[in-house]
Amino acid sequence: MAFPETRMRRLRQNPAIRDLVRETRLSAEDLVMPLFVRTGEGIKNPVSSMPCNYQMSVDLLTRYCAILHRRGVRAVLLFGIPAVKDETGDVACDPEGVVQQAIRAIKKEIPELYLIADVCNCEYTNHGHCGTLRDDGTIDNDRTLLTLARQSVSLAQAGVDMVAPSDMMDGRVGFIRRALDKQGFKDTSIMSYSVKFASAFYGPFREAAESTPSFGDRKSYQMDPANRMEAIREAELDIAEGADIIMVKPALSSLDIIRDLRNNFSVPVAAYNVSGEFSMVKAAAAKGWINEREMVMEILTSIKRAGADIIISYHTQEIIDEL
Repeated sequence: MAFPETRMRRLRQNPAIRDLVRETRLSAEDLVMPLFVRTGEGIKNPVSSMPCNYQMSVDLLTRYCAILHRRGVRAVLLFGIPAVKDETGDVACDPEGVVQQAIRAIKKEIPELYLIADVCNCEYTNHGHCGTLRDDGTIDNDRTLLTLARQSVSLAQAGVDMVAPSDMMDGRVGFIRRALDKQGFKDTSIMSYSVKFASAFYGPFREAAESTPSFGDRKSYQMDPANRMEAIREAELDIAEGADIIMVKPALSSLDIIRDLRNNFSVPVAAYNVSGEFSMVKAAAAKGWINEREMVMEILTSIKRAGADIIISYHTQEIIDEL
């Protein structure tokens, strides 16, 4: 029936009824906070392009994780900034690597906090690319898998709960799954960056992680943002290889992809509300152009409404108290 018999505003006019009929609800349990850990002690370096975010040494990061956990954060995603980098990223496999140290320290102090570790080479190679290079400067996909598998096993040995390969090499989920299983880490989960577009929204992150490529770009392995069917195929392959969770990155410009994955697959879907999306909000808020709190809530709710079960967001540390 149409107007006047049907009046849609009946369910909007009172705050109580608006809350009762709300279809999408955002909660603290939906959110994961990304954090940057670097070598040293007593270090808290601000990231200039990402207000309120820092590179922290293990001691300060552990204290901050305790604060986040008391405030209701259930999970964090760790990125490492090592003291020394190399050609292949093998430094990421060191049992005494900075992320491995952080995992052990955090698990000792806050064992209930769920730890996810990014698995990639870009923070650990002296050229900033996510894979091992051939002599001609192209990426050797299959040699890179060896490093990613060893890095994943090293993180599992340190006590990580989940590894999150973000490199976009072909076959890496299956390769990592087999390596973990062979070493007895059958319960270590994999959250795959299944759909990671070659995006302009990653700029501030590259400052934070010190991972800007020294030449070229990452378009030979990260996806073309114009491709939708390819995204579904990538996710399907990762699930077949053993991914427990599939991720879409970036989130705001990929809401249609998040919905596609939610409609096509039964595994949990994560979305990464990335650094550029975060920094745009912060920049507009600093100018007084927006209501930051309301915009953040609208953005995160839209990501969940699109179908994300998990939202990785730098806004987590600021919005968690309200949730």
